[in-house]
Amino acid sequence: MESVKAIGGWPVQNAAAAVVGADGKVLGSHGDQRRRYKLASVTKLLTAGAVLVALEEGALELDQPAGPEGSTVRHLLAHSGGYDFADRTVRYRPGERRLYSNAGFEVLAETLEQSAGIPFADYLREGLLDPLGMADTSLEGSPAAGAVSTVADLVLFAAELQRPALLDPSTVAAATTVVYPGLAGVLPGFGRQQDNAWGLGFEIRNAKSPHWTGTGSSPRAFGHFGQSGTFLWVDPDAGAACVALTDRDFGPWAAEAWPAFTDGVLAELRR
Repeated sequence: MESVKAIGGWPVQNAAAAVVGADGKVLGSHGDQRRRYKLASVTKLLTAGAVLVALEEGALELDQPAGPEGSTVRHLLAHSGGYDFADRTVRYRPGERRLYSNAGFEVLAETLEQSAGIPFADYLREGLLDPLGMADTSLEGSPAAGAVSTVADLVLFAAELQRPALLDPSTVAAATTVVYPGLAGVLPGFGRQQDNAWGLGFEIRNAKSPHWTGTGSSPRAFGHFGQSGTFLWVDPDAGAACVALTDRDFGPWAAEAWPAFTDGVLAELRR
């Protein structure tokens, strides 16, 4: 795909990207697919994936209490447990507002540890990474932002999200459907969104504007971006997903480059 080569013009030292179809086939790529990058908040997608495995195995339940009083696993996955962004200060009642929270994902991982009886990093490895063949991915810090991975590994994860084999398709469908519709909140880097749509760990584009995906992205598109200059999106209407990893922190350069890049990829897919 010619459109993927546009990543070569980004103002970064190192970058790699790939587009993967719903059948798992790589449709286009650029850069070193095996270079390891810090994922920052794209880590949350992997943490959410491990939690979905735990839900299917019965190690967790969505309505199990977790976090502040009245909060559940569902609330924490959907960034509506009420925690502050960085610490465990409770700012809102559960379900009242979409308050994006690293702290909430850290409590989520602790809840899984307690329920499963093993460290979260081990559960992530045994339940998600190893079964998908993601040998170059590791959790080296917070379950909210501490993973390191490669484009090649994340292509495997993106393929699973499009045509689930490890997870039941109904589980992925539920996780990528808006939870607690209509909640307002701030989308980091892009400002207040009156309807800050989120699923079970997956940010959903819906009608957000501005946004880090393209103007041509489907409202059903879902994924996450990371402060380290990384993103992964899946667009069910396009029948494809895209992974891009860089070594430059998110900033105005990314807010400008990423939507144009995505629109180029989508336009080529349509052709």
